[in-house]
Amino acid sequence: MAKLSVGDKAPEFDLPWTGEGTFRLADHRGGWVVLAFYPGDFTAVCTKQFCNYRDGREQLDGLDAEVVGISPQDVDSHEGFIAKHGLTVPLAADIDMSVAGLFGVKGSGGKFVRRAIFVIDPEGVIRYRKVALVGLGYEDTGDLNEALTEARASVAA
Repeated sequence: MAKLSVGDKAPEFDLPWTGEGTFRLADHRGGWVVLAFYPGDFTAVCTKQFCNYRDGREQLDGLDAEVVGISPQDVDSHEGFIAKHGLTVPLAADIDMSVAGLFGVKGSGGKFVRRAIFVIDPEGVIRYRKVALVGLGYEDTGDLNEALTEARASVAA
């Protein structure tokens, strides 16, 4: 399992998602991307996290970045999760956890995905990385705003 660091090139991948077609990281070159890895749909903390993103949608829209959730559940599960809670962030299905492996966020024994945030710049370089050891907390919309501000400042410096 890779351990990516700030300054590394983000690995290319494509996943089925709740948006149109397939989510391909390469299709988002030229813009900022926030990847929010999370353990699972309908779990207590993940529900709080994505409801926070829903409630902070105006702030997320102001980030000028594509925010995408990624977990091991399939698109049908994601669509149910979105419908039940009125979520606004698209969700990608990493069913075999291969993308989680590329980003180094598989949990102990490779049986779950750690909660993590990666901010990727318009050139495809990781500018912010935070991986939780324990998934009891999450990065809220304010944290995402701070992460993007920090990431943009690192590029401008």
